[in-house]
Amino acid sequence: MSDTTATATTTATAAQGRRTPRRSLVAQALQESFFAGLLAAVLASFILGVKTVDAPGGLQLQYRWHWVLYAFAIVSVGRFLLILFWWRRDAKLPAVLGAASAGAGRAIAPLGKWVGLALVAFAFIFPFMPFTGRYELDIAILVLTYVLLGWGLNVVVGYAGLLDLGYVAFYAVGAYSYALLAKTFGLGFWTVLPLAGILAAIWGMILGFPVLRLRGDYLAIVTLAFGEIIRVVLLNWQSVTGGPDGITGIPRPTFFGLEFKRFGENTFHEFFGLEYSPMHRLYFLYFIILVLAMITFFVTNRLRRLPVGRAWEAMREDEIACRSLGINPTNTKLTAFAIGAFFGGLGGSFFATRQGFISPESFTFIESAIILAIVVLGGLGSQIGVAIAAIVMIGGFEVFRGLEEYRMLLFGLLMVVIMVWKPRGLVSTRMPTIFLGKEKKAISSDYVGEGSG
Repeated sequence: MSDTTATATTTATAAQGRRTPRRSLVAQALQESFFAGLLAAVLASFILGVKTVDAPGGLQLQYRWHWVLYAFAIVSVGRFLLILFWWRRDAKLPAVLGAASAGAGRAIAPLGKWVGLALVAFAFIFPFMPFTGRYELDIAILVLTYVLLGWGLNVVVGYAGLLDLGYVAFYAVGAYSYALLAKTFGLGFWTVLPLAGILAAIWGMILGFPVLRLRGDYLAIVTLAFGEIIRVVLLNWQSVTGGPDGITGIPRPTFFGLEFKRFGENTFHEFFGLEYSPMHRLYFLYFIILVLAMITFFVTNRLRRLPVGRAWEAMREDEIACRSLGINPTNTKLTAFAIGAFFGGLGGSFFATRQGFISPESFTFIESAIILAIVVLGGLGSQIGVAIAAIVMIGGFEVFRGLEEYRMLLFGLLMVVIMVWKPRGLVSTRMPTIFLGKEKKAISSDYVGEGSG
């Protein structure tokens, strides 16, 4: 009898022990969800709860407390579900996730290759699709510009592990280099394009020298300051850059000397016997930026497999071990900054010839933040991920344009969801540059260091 009673008591105690953590987890989830929703309501009261409207006596405040309640409900319920079903601490979970990541890595490796080929094929036929108009082509050109810039910054942040918050400075140097050289000396686009990239690379090395010993937050602060210095110089050096008025009348690129104009000599449509259409110039610009983006992809992908690329990855993983192996971190950092800046200069020169007008207002810190967000969301070191993130981010701005003031809030919410769902980026697997054995295996990015630079 005593054995039966002891057994029953033990069973009841074990069952209670199993139920207690669940109740405590639910109680903790409710508490955290309430405070998270309360914080969201306080913030939303200033952003969504008040709106200025026109009134006979002037501007008046219109209170929209229902939006504050919506924010409280969404954040509370969302955090409650995350705590219960996503953030639960399970001892067996890391091992399961590790095995799943390894298996997913082997499966995603060939899939990523086919996805990349499909994106390239679609990019080449996109201008000739029946749904492609002037608006869609303009958006595609803008997306490809940010893809090029993202791949350039990926060299610095993704490969070398150096946090650069001033990448827009090289973008601006390339744009102003093209505008000044083309207008002052009458040089063509194809002549100035590599020169603008080289000048941006020189500025990249100039930035690299004073930050050789800096790492982490200090490096981020210096690069941020460098970007602002370039913008302030462009804003105040009016005799050269035009100051806040910018530079107008920037020459457009030509097709072997043929201009895309309605009237004049050596026009594109007259030479080929076509009816004039402003779409011709857009097609030409689209294929220019597409070719430049593909060149950037090919060069950066090949550099990653060369000794300099392996030195970047070694420095990203552990700079002290990198020094002990005889790798010169000075040269490694300078090459990363210079090559990343070179592609930023190419993107800037294309931006200048596409717009025909540039000013310092086009090169603010928000541009650096957008490019860095593309690299981080796509996955540090992942080229396919950067391309997908650029499509999602830049295209997403246009998809949600009709939401007016709620567009940035919704877009920020989507970014938070992506970072919670995929903290290592959309593409969270990496293919090592060196591997042992005959079979190439992708690895989870959880095993790849993000670098402390």
